[in-house]
Amino acid sequence: MSTTTGTATEKPTAPGPVGTAEPAPRVPSATSAAARPPGAPPADGRRIAPAAAWFRQAAHRLPNLLLDGAIKSAAILALALLWETAPRFGLVDRTFLPPFSEVARAWWELAVNGQLADNARASLTRSFSGFGIAVAVAVPLGLLIGWYRPVADLLGPLLEVFRNTAALALLPVFVLLLGIGETSKISIVVYACTWPILLNTISAVRNVDPTLLKLAKSMDLSAPRLFQKVILPASVPVMFTGIRLAGAVSILVLVAAEMIGAKAGLGYLINASQFNFAIPQMYAGIITISAIGVAFNQFLVSVERRLSSWRVPAGG
Repeated sequence: MSTTTGTATEKPTAPGPVGTAEPAPRVPSATSAAARPPGAPPADGRRIAPAAAWFRQAAHRLPNLLLDGAIKSAAILALALLWETAPRFGLVDRTFLPPFSEVARAWWELAVNGQLADNARASLTRSFSGFGIAVAVAVPLGLLIGWYRPVADLLGPLLEVFRNTAALALLPVFVLLLGIGETSKISIVVYACTWPILLNTISAVRNVDPTLLKLAKSMDLSAPRLFQKVILPASVPVMFTGIRLAGAVSILVLVAAEMIGAKAGLGYLINASQFNFAIPQMYAGIITISAIGVAFNQFLVSVERRLSSWRVPAGG
């Protein structure tokens, strides 16, 4: 006699082949999606091509870049057009101011025959050598004078004497003492570049925001840490103003120095072209100096922006 229970019995399933049990399909869980590292491609394999995204962004910014470039180059293009038309219409004597196209042709000829590269290389070597020495000397000395009052009191009168003495006025002295070789030319560049860097560095250290100093002192920072974390970052903008001025001075003073006793350099090229009455070559050398100065200044501006990236923009 069979007894019935209240529990339901499961229906037996047909046995399958041994070892061939079909696994259950995997469903992606929320935890697996959350565990995916940022930037990893989705599970379905879809991904955005970086090149396509870059091209879309560049295409979106292209009109603004073109407009900005047109605005910035409008004045230069207007000057070149005036330079080209004024000699041709007799507004100026084309013997002393040839059209811009003739100057451009002379510049290309100097570039092809290698004279422009040789003279530019000689000038850049002297200019950058003197500028680098001036930065290496004037920045630490300016920080020292600006931070320590006794040093400023000791060297202040001497600085006032030399800062008001023009570098070109001392050029004969440098030539007499150091000769007409490379040493005198680099030395006059060092002397001329030192003062903008030194004076701006001193001013930068002395004019640091007092609020920053009080906050730093309230945190019990040591003098070296205070100098590293507060004084140096706050001094960078004003310091680089002097460095940029020195960059322009290094080229201008060098050109004047190369006109005395030099056998290579852009100053020598300009002077020799004037004596030989090769006026287009003379203007080609002047244009080259201007281009080098603009490029060097833009390089210093980019370095300043990188070192001053901590600053908050005025509009933000």
